[in-house]
Amino acid sequence: MAKDAKNAAKNASKDAAKAPVATADMNRRQQLVETYKMTRRNDPKVGLLTFGSALLAGALGFLIFWVLPGEGVIGWILAVVGSLLAGSLAAMIVFGRRAQNAAYRQMEGQPGAAAAALRMLRRGWKSDPVIAFNKNQDVVHRVVGPPGIVLIGEGSSPTRIKQLLVNEHRKHERVASEVPIHEVICGNGEGQVPLPKLVRHVQKLGRQVKPAEMTDVMSRLKALDATRSNIPLPKGPVPTSMKGMRGNLRGR
Repeated sequence: MAKDAKNAAKNASKDAAKAPVATADMNRRQQLVETYKMTRRNDPKVGLLTFGSALLAGALGFLIFWVLPGEGVIGWILAVVGSLLAGSLAAMIVFGRRAQNAAYRQMEGQPGAAAAALRMLRRGWKSDPVIAFNKNQDVVHRVVGPPGIVLIGEGSSPTRIKQLLVNEHRKHERVASEVPIHEVICGNGEGQVPLPKLVRHVQKLGRQVKPAEMTDVMSRLKALDATRSNIPLPKGPVPTSMKGMRGNLRGR
């Protein structure tokens, strides 16, 4: 198992060396361009749909702002400004959603896809990819947030994933027995959560841990993680523009 994990880590390092420049090293315009390129590869109609939505919303905004204040110079100015604002907003919403769906399609079926998707969570969440694994490359990721501790299983065999989740549930229960622990399996099978719906599903688990309690929970989990193996593991595929899209193009 250790040998397989080391080989996987070595291969992941080689892939990382060939990967494009990380979005953290890009400015806003470069992130937008990379996001569009990635989206267009998976969704060729994204440009047409974005432009069309901008035109439609712009025309609607022009009419609304033209009718409300009446005719005259002020009416023209307000109508033009309203048209630009409505068109830009519609374009960003449509583009953001299409880009997010394209990113999920690109990741789906790849090892570590769930970990990459969980990075879309906003502030107040702590995501730890690959806290447990087996020789078949079934893995368990962990997210800590308002619902408590969420263990996300990912792999090819639901039976093996469930066993991994049971083992991790017991370990976490020993160090944080009073904290709610949720188990989720990412996949397209019965009782599983599809990748595109994973983030929303995790967010809907409720609010059972207060922000002030998060520090104590994280300290306990840090002590638990210190007892684990230090074998490096691949963190999963992260599309070039996924992290930049998290803050700029969520489309909601």
